[in-house]
Amino acid sequence: ILPGVTCGYRGLFYPSARHSVRMCSTGVDRKGILANQVAVVTGSTSGFSIARRLAQDGTHVVISSREQQNVDRAMDELQREGLSVTGTVCHVEKAEDRERLVTKALEHCGAIDFLVCNAAVNPLVGSTLGTSEQIWDKILSVNLKSPALLLSQLLPYMEKRRGAVNLVSSIAAYIPQVELGVYNISKTALLGLTRTLALELAPKDIWVNCLVPGIIKTDFSKVIHENEAFWNSFSEHYQLQRIGKPEDCAGIVSFLCSPDASYITGENIVVAGFSCRL
Repeated sequence: ILPGVTCGYRGLFYPSARHSVRMCSTGVDRKGILANQVAVVTGSTSGFSIARRLAQDGTHVVISSREQQNVDRAMDELQREGLSVTGTVCHVEKAEDRERLVTKALEHCGAIDFLVCNAAVNPLVGSTLGTSEQIWDKILSVNLKSPALLLSQLLPYMEKRRGAVNLVSSIAAYIPQVELGVYNISKTALLGLTRTLALELAPKDIWVNCLVPGIIKTDFSKVIHENEAFWNSFSEHYQLQRIGKPEDCAGIVSFLCSPDASYITGENIVVAGFSCRL
């Protein structure tokens, strides 16, 4: 732990050692708090608010999705906004796809600053004990194992620049629902992964945090926010009586990648309109 504390103080008193301005060979003039940084964002083509915000704040963002058409659509929209983005197909379960994503990211500046692991699956709405072994393997592989494996592939290039890792959990980690079964468990495990990685990477001056969204209005959460009875039950835990928007999460991720967050690591940050946890 002591090496991690030492690195934390170094980041506090010498923030320029972490995020100096670096010029890369690009035709896009990017200005912002994250200027000339490179971010890899998985599961970033459905709404792509996080990718958009990071790019707006100056980052070159490498987006990814399992479908080429989704990558093309997101890239086209963001590039038309004048943002610096590239992308590639990546099914995070597959080692060769993760390697392709790393290669695509290195094409820009030869190093990587930020990783945001947003890709997740929930192929079954049902109880935990009624879940097949195949579904167990699928959910844990994509939601829990893949972020760690991708980070291990990116780490040699992140160490050159130092930076931030953001995992994305869910309020289901704190307020599990029977209907979400194994998904609850995978998202709870991400909280532990965050704290373990934060300790491991502190000596390398890389900080690791976890975003814990509430019910955010996306295609992924339709099963919840379009189910009136489910939402009425779930909303009892909320003080802000509305469903969240992807933009409610994007600014937090950008902050956690910024020098302003250089003394924050190992935290699970809830963005849920209030939660019942202490």
